[in-house]
Amino acid sequence: MLSIKENFLETIKGGHPDRFVKQYEFMDIILEAPMGKNIMPGETIVDDWGVTRSWPEGQIGGFPVHSKDKIVVKDITKWEEYLKVPSAIYPEEDWAAAIARADAVREKGEKYVTAFVAPGIFEHTHHLMSMDEALVAYYEEPECMKAMIDVIVQRELDYAAELIKYIQPEVIFHHDDWGTQRSTFLSPAMFDEFIAPGYQKVYQYYKDNGVKFIVHHCDSFAATLVPAMIEMGIDVWQGAMTTNNLPELIEKYGKDITFMGGIDSGVVDFPDWTRENIYNYTKKICEECGKLYFIPCLSQGLNFSSFEGVYEATDEVIDEVSKELF
Repeated sequence: MLSIKENFLETIKGGHPDRFVKQYEFMDIILEAPMGKNIMPGETIVDDWGVTRSWPEGQIGGFPVHSKDKIVVKDITKWEEYLKVPSAIYPEEDWAAAIARADAVREKGEKYVTAFVAPGIFEHTHHLMSMDEALVAYYEEPECMKAMIDVIVQRELDYAAELIKYIQPEVIFHHDDWGTQRSTFLSPAMFDEFIAPGYQKVYQYYKDNGVKFIVHHCDSFAATLVPAMIEMGIDVWQGAMTTNNLPELIEKYGKDITFMGGIDSGVVDFPDWTRENIYNYTKKICEECGKLYFIPCLSQGLNFSSFEGVYEATDEVIDEVSKELF
């Protein structure tokens, strides 16, 4: 039986895996690394960028508050007056728990030391401005948007240097949602113009400094951005939903990028979930996508579910389907 790492490598390199990679099993995500203020259910906070975030009780996630008085960058043409970039440097003692966790993962050797980064470059723009204002600004004030994005990218690079200094990650798990379930927020041409160049810098920096794999979370339609993902250096697209034609994408791009998802959280992760429902969706997508360049996984952007037991049941089902199909 292959180890977790060996099976992952065989899967993404088109080799001979002996089972499906089981969701996030190859990554040990070091959430102890300092990232600034985090929001919890029932809270409203102002984060290090000045963005007000709210997570109402009973909801499955939080989001920025964009009433007029809460928007940070109120005028993109004056973004330098409004934007206060937080320092990427945290006191050394703040890294102690992350260092200890990373060292333990490395010593055990079963999984990859993984750093978590969120929000992403595109998300930063609409968190700071609101979605409507940001999308309009991409069209009406492109040079101002590019200038602000350059500053966001530099802050990403500064934080990347700290991650490398303290925990030496082998994998980067990076969030940035780029669309709805039906389409992308930006056209491929605009994405290539505004977003891709920054990611090429950031992801190349990581790989130049010892990171082996980039896993990028985007749980939306993004099939038209796959060529850009490959160019940017993404090794695994996590969150790939079935609103994308995954079998077709694997056939066309599998040798260059692996697709991690196919079990859409919205259709299996709800209060009255059932194991049978999870099994049906998992078996179907595994049969359709095959054994190479595909990792069955909830589209959720971390290794948990919104409702208790769903993630663990999905793990069990993937084991079951592996025994049936391998």
